[in-house]
Amino acid sequence: MASENVPLVDLRAQYLALKPEIMAAFEEVLEGMQLFIGPRQKAFEQEFATYCGCQYSVGNASGTNALELALRACDIGPGDEVITVSNTFIATVEAIALVGAIPVFVDIDPETYLMDWRQLESVLTPRTRAIVPVHLYGHPVEMQPVMDFARAHGLRVIEDASQAHGATYQGQRVGSFGDVGCFSLYFSKNLGAFGEAGICTTNNADLAEKMRMYRDHGSRVRYLHEVIGSNARMDELQAAVLLIKMPHLERWNAARQAHAQTYTEQLRDVVDAVPVVRDWGSHVYCYYVIQIPQRDQFRAALQEEGIGTNIHYPTPLHLQPACAQYGYKAGMLPVTEALASQIVSLPMYPELTEKQLQHVINTVKKYASSLASNR
Repeated sequence: MASENVPLVDLRAQYLALKPEIMAAFEEVLEGMQLFIGPRQKAFEQEFATYCGCQYSVGNASGTNALELALRACDIGPGDEVITVSNTFIATVEAIALVGAIPVFVDIDPETYLMDWRQLESVLTPRTRAIVPVHLYGHPVEMQPVMDFARAHGLRVIEDASQAHGATYQGQRVGSFGDVGCFSLYFSKNLGAFGEAGICTTNNADLAEKMRMYRDHGSRVRYLHEVIGSNARMDELQAAVLLIKMPHLERWNAARQAHAQTYTEQLRDVVDAVPVVRDWGSHVYCYYVIQIPQRDQFRAALQEEGIGTNIHYPTPLHLQPACAQYGYKAGMLPVTEALASQIVSLPMYPELTEKQLQHVINTVKKYASSLASNR
């Protein structure tokens, strides 16, 4: 039935709830015609910094820009090595490559799918300059040992928190641990613009000033360019949307957590693995990722029932053609590689109804039952 269709993400439901406020804000922005680095961006930057427990934030044009600006501000450049993970979106590595640095991969924890900090020592070299832990799917990396390792070796830490707006580690929000926290505000994220945007958080005034300069063609004063920068400015229309959405983020995250709890309670004995939440962290479920046998057949079965799914991510970065130059081969990151063939994301967004949730759960159970009877 059409009423039971469940997309992977339903952006329209959120838009309709906020439409009058958003359209009024758009009209105000367009009347004033200050279309970037305007009052709404500055107000949003302040709100987001406060929310994350940071002194400063720097709005920009995308999560990829956020990572690149952070790396540049931390003086990471050609020949420097940056430790990160392969189980992430390619933007994490693109940013490292764009500043001329070299990504060095460690494997992941098989339960959380996040950076295994125990492996950091094994890849440390005299050229290592930074670590980019990725708070993937909405769950934080175990930051204390990462920070301890970084301090012991004089390394920068740049958090990729693109999928973890509001997630906490030991009660402290992600984005506030490292030198810089980087967030994507891509339209489908927990806090999303109407298109593309990003933001960096920091407690370092000098890094904040550098990132502001780099995002605006290397200038603090118009037409005076101190360094070669880029055009990574957040536009004022996106800032208007984000400023309206910001007060709703905690409620939306709570709805995601409630949906995840329902999924987990009903599916933990049905699928091979449900998301793990460590007792030191909170999960904000940008994605709800399970492991399931015969994944392609599973996705087809759900599609027939009107249910959208996705794979985040089917090919690890160290095996991507774009990363061939870094010399990684199949078998070098065994946990990451095994996971990539088994994971699938179920529908997850705050506006999911009880009926939709139950339809997904019932369909997953039906698939699992059918699989068991065919064995």
